[in-house]
Amino acid sequence: MSPTRFASEHRWIYIGAIVVLLALAVTGLIRYATVATSSKAASKANRLADAAVEAGYPRPDTRAIERLLGTDGGLVCDDPASALKSALWKINLSNGAAFVGQRPVIGDTRALAAEATILEIYCPDKLDKIKDKLADLKTDDTVRRR
Repeated sequence: MSPTRFASEHRWIYIGAIVVLLALAVTGLIRYATVATSSKAASKANRLADAAVEAGYPRPDTRAIERLLGTDGGLVCDDPASALKSALWKINLSNGAAFVGQRPVIGDTRALAAEATILEIYCPDKLDKIKDKLADLKTDDTVRRR
């Protein structure tokens, strides 16, 4: 049997091997991108957890932070200086009542600093847009530390 005849009879083996190798290469590239993204998200989540501990908060679950904020900050970094986000902050700084019982309160300085820390870690380019809005809010040490 000549070598060319052998190659032509078993062409499907060569084609199958090439398809399998290409599939493995594509899978490897996809998994590498996923691992790199996951590593970056874990690094940022650990930085945020360390900052929370430094601020006097208990250490949050870093896996939850990774899922919530990912690598780009998620909804936190989605136009943080917008009027809607500003209104939501002010609602969250209320007394917790609903409808007519809701009143503004003096917010805790550390809580607003935590928001700034998230922006500093995940989207530092957007922190400048919001610093003036944070400075306009009246805050004090309203939450007791343990």
